[in-house]
Amino acid sequence: MSRRERLGGVTGQGTLSFWVTGIIGGVRTYRQPGTVVTDHHFSVPLDHGRPDGERISVFGREVTANKPGARELPWLVFLQGGPGFAAQRPVGRSTWLDRALDDYRVLLLDQRGTGRSTAATARSLAGLRTPAAQAEYLARFRADSIVLDCELVRRELCGPDEPWTVLGQSFGGFAAVTYLSFAPHGMREALIAGGLPGLDTSAEDVYRLTYATAAARNAAHYERYPSDAESARAVAGHLAARDVRLPDGSRLTVERFQSIGGMLGTSVGTHELHYLLEDPWDGSGLSDAFLADVAGRTGFARAPLYAVLHEACYAQGAATRWAAQRVRAEFPAFDPGAAVDGDGPLYFTGEMIYPWMCDLDPALAPLREAAHLLAERDGWPPLYDPARLAANEVPVAAAVYHDDLYVPAPLSLRTAAAVRGLRAWVTNEWEHEGLRVSGGKVLARLIAMNKGDA
Repeated sequence: MSRRERLGGVTGQGTLSFWVTGIIGGVRTYRQPGTVVTDHHFSVPLDHGRPDGERISVFGREVTANKPGARELPWLVFLQGGPGFAAQRPVGRSTWLDRALDDYRVLLLDQRGTGRSTAATARSLAGLRTPAAQAEYLARFRADSIVLDCELVRRELCGPDEPWTVLGQSFGGFAAVTYLSFAPHGMREALIAGGLPGLDTSAEDVYRLTYATAAARNAAHYERYPSDAESARAVAGHLAARDVRLPDGSRLTVERFQSIGGMLGTSVGTHELHYLLEDPWDGSGLSDAFLADVAGRTGFARAPLYAVLHEACYAQGAATRWAAQRVRAEFPAFDPGAAVDGDGPLYFTGEMIYPWMCDLDPALAPLREAAHLLAERDGWPPLYDPARLAANEVPVAAAVYHDDLYVPAPLSLRTAAAVRGLRAWVTNEWEHEGLRVSGGKVLARLIAMNKGDA
């Protein structure tokens, strides 16, 4: 296909223009239990401000119910959490898809740089010979670029005048709010699960709230499993005194061990942490099974963009300058010295990215200098348009998890009040992964809210 059209939308900073091009590559269709799956590849500009420049591929997996009329249902595009994670790999009508396929034809989008889209990894970026060139390339992988990709894809699949439903989980919800800000004409409705961002908050604001929540989660964990305090303290002391290596050869430090605390933000995380700490030893050393588990929870080989761009997903204007590392000093409970040198508890951190991760992780080490340049980058463009959101006409339903470890509820509720017509459902029945683990209940509630049935 060679069709090429100019598109435009007005943002708070002026006119946003980009081009639409055709689908590339073949289309492959196959069946799974209860579904028909079709693979799509789309060509998009790396830099939407330079539509005639370098191009990358974005992959989308279409899933429809295996029933008559399913391909005539309206489209729903799913934006995965992250940043830097591919969309889920479905098996039939698994998780929330079972509910979605009753009403929609679903596109699971591998956001740029993830999954089967053009890779953005240390290996793929090795051809960019300077860290500055790598950083400039990676700066094109935030929510603003993802939204423009979505608009190109929508016009190919739906037609230029047919909007679609956007379902955003976590970071995908951030992208959905960016979509509402700059391209609401492309949206029939928005469904957001655990992903209402602060519109004018800094990375420091976010981390001050998430550190406080993480501290409360640690205290609750040790109250539930008191013996884990001694186990975690023993592991920390062992790591502080020895050079312990993970299966990939990288070092396991005390701080790296602390970073497994992100699991405390899920519905079963406290129990999984307990089982990890229950028996970490093999003789006088840490067991291979323990080290393999920790490696899987602290490595970024599957999602390097998550580490490199995590703080950048909060940046509007000012540089983040490794905000999580700086704000950590305001929360002495996370200083491992209390556990290593005394009898205090070892507190595990949450969804925070630290500069030392780029030194220790082999998947990130080649991007170390680029990551530092991104952390120091000023002048990030805005991700949200408060004026446009205050005049919003797109139906929006959002689940706000009251005790969310990753996306602070106070910031989400401020945003909910700032978006015209947004209906918020505040709940502590589910944790951050409620969309995935609720058996379709979270999605069903959001759909019903937008229909006026809940």
